[in-house]
Amino acid sequence: MSIGTVTITPDEQRQIFERLAPHLPTYLRKVEPNPYGWGLRYEFTPFTGRETAPTVPSARYDDPRLKYVPESQDPAEHRLREVADHILGELYDQAYREWKDAAYVADLRQVVGDAPARWKAYERESKALESAYAYLRTAQAGAEWPSAISRLVDAQDRTRAAASAFDERALEIARVHERHLYSDLTHAQALTKAGHPDAADWHVGSSYEGSLSDFLREDLDRRIKKQDAHVAKVARLSGMGAG
Repeated sequence: MSIGTVTITPDEQRQIFERLAPHLPTYLRKVEPNPYGWGLRYEFTPFTGRETAPTVPSARYDDPRLKYVPESQDPAEHRLREVADHILGELYDQAYREWKDAAYVADLRQVVGDAPARWKAYERESKALESAYAYLRTAQAGAEWPSAISRLVDAQDRTRAAASAFDERALEIARVHERHLYSDLTHAQALTKAGHPDAADWHVGSSYEGSLSDFLREDLDRRIKKQDAHVAKVARLSGMGAG
């Protein structure tokens, strides 16, 4: 079997894992040859993300059978210990990567809460707002203009409230994304693993040092500003605002 640029015999592999045994994690399930023909592949009990971060045990550095031996002093022993060090480091590196992803997902599960319901509420109110705005372009709206405008304002207020409610959750989600900035998972992948595959549609801004940029409420306010400007212009040109 090859480890890096070194090929080891079955007997050497046996010796190495015999020495490593006291320092292997309890969550290690299986060690097998890499199917690509080099190195090893490690299988672990799935992490919850709430365990202590995997790291090489400090006892390994005091182990007399693993301490560094110069090649000039004992070439065979030097080689054996170098390979053992490589295997242990690689094993814990892989464990840490898997744990790190699990910790990201666990943190998301903790903060998402009722975000799906809040997003649905926003979508519902947003559609109602667009319907109220579109109605103003119909002939029927002219006959009840004040009432139609009043319904538009009510829809704007409800949508603002729904957007602000979702922004509260979005801020917590964005903070988790920021905390796990260097994860191997994308935001969408992490949210899917957390049980929310539909979260790809959510409007979650970016967090920087705990503050959220690109709020949903800000996007909505831009829409409402355009609506208000349009309504005011129609009223001015049609004389509906006179008097």
